[in-house]
Amino acid sequence: MVKLLKSKKDINFYLDDFMEYCTLKDLSKKTLNSYESTLMLFIKYLEEEYQIVDIQKVKKDHIEDYIDFTKNRGKYSFVSDEKTIKINHPEYRKDFGKEISTSTINNHLRNIKVFFNYCYEKKYIKSNLVDKLKFVKTKRKMKDEITDSEFKALIKAINVTIYSEYRDYTIIQLIFDTGMRLSETFFSNTMANILRKWLQYKDRYCNSDYLFPKNGKIITASNFGRNFRMYVNKPITAHCLRNNFAKRFLLSGGDIFMLSKILGHSSVTVTEQAYLDVTMSDIRKSYQRYSPLESMK
Repeated sequence: MVKLLKSKKDINFYLDDFMEYCTLKDLSKKTLNSYESTLMLFIKYLEEEYQIVDIQKVKKDHIEDYIDFTKNRGKYSFVSDEKTIKINHPEYRKDFGKEISTSTINNHLRNIKVFFNYCYEKKYIKSNLVDKLKFVKTKRKMKDEITDSEFKALIKAINVTIYSEYRDYTIIQLIFDTGMRLSETFFSNTMANILRKWLQYKDRYCNSDYLFPKNGKIITASNFGRNFRMYVNKPITAHCLRNNFAKRFLLSGGDIFMLSKILGHSSVTVTEQAYLDVTMSDIRKSYQRYSPLESMK
């Protein structure tokens, strides 16, 4: 095993140990990839800037310096290995060198904190380096909104007599009605009828077990955005439709606790932070609808 060849003070040894622990916890592939990629970048930084490979020599200042470094460098300008150099070459990344978002910086710090908390609990290090490290203050960014007229224009632009466009029509309706991720979901009776008609149509023209196949194969998340841009001159993603579902659910009088469950969030706090973007127009309409005096008329 490669691990046995590493010094027990080598930070890579403990990264391997941490990743094995996370794998046994049955964390999602996305979470595992996030941990590994961000921590490998941090380790690379320690080696290049401070010639540190011994975990015992890592100090709180090193972590703070790395966060400052991450703030100031551009996207994809610092990589951990040869493989990612090729993947993140400016030729393939339109946003190469652009400013890294605060949420991404905090994600790096969060993963570093999880790793060093693990090492401290396992007594691999003598002190907790990350206990007092604070996250970078974030500025709330309004989610992309689809107005009623834009949604109607999107639906109207689709030619449902064409297989691929009818498929996209159904996907749009499904996400907008449910706020679903690409997994388990609840849907309305109206949506059930739309799906029933789609299945009858799909089975006539395509022999595939997938609900929304593309050339008989699974349709990817990246295909969604490209397909939607064919119909309206606005970047619309599956997540954008999910955001709009959440907002409209609440503005229609839905309960935030139920919304949190529907969206699959771990807590209401997550829902509040992620989806509660409302405009003055939204507030005005909601007020008129629920005004005590208006309800007495």
